[in-house]
Amino acid sequence: MNIRDELIEHVPRLRRYARALINNRELADDLVQDTLERALGRTGLFRTGTDLRAWLFTIMHNIFVNQVRKSSARGTHVSVDDESIPEAEYAVPSSQLGTLEVRDLDYALQRLPDEQREVVLLVGLEEMSYADVALALDIPIGTVMSRLSRGRERLRALMAGAVPRANLKVVR
Repeated sequence: MNIRDELIEHVPRLRRYARALINNRELADDLVQDTLERALGRTGLFRTGTDLRAWLFTIMHNIFVNQVRKSSARGTHVSVDDESIPEAEYAVPSSQLGTLEVRDLDYALQRLPDEQREVVLLVGLEEMSYADVALALDIPIGTVMSRLSRGRERLRALMAGAVPRANLKVVR
């Protein structure tokens, strides 16, 4: 199978991860497109016999980090008069407990620091091994494990309705 054909198999995973990272469907799709574009343009850099999924997630991670850095330099504009989103989009059916739980989980995930959210999503959602996550994010396995542990702990607290306390040093 050709590498271009194999890329197609990974699009659903890339989209799921991008949407969880960004929480905006259009921007997530743009991230996936940028990832695939970069991967297709650099197929010569992919080493045959290595994990294509990890390579793609590495590319996506790098693009995402670059986008976050660029966006932090400039503010995000949100119009309060934006009528392009119908009010029905905000409605939540009262009988959909599962939908509310997913919304709460998504809300909690968005409250995690980027580093923790990336690791939690790659391990929990994408079921990647610690080694693959370490390779994709270019960090040591120990860092993956500590970020995962802290991220899970913070998620549990957020889902329970508690605000996790900050680890601040008291200076006297």
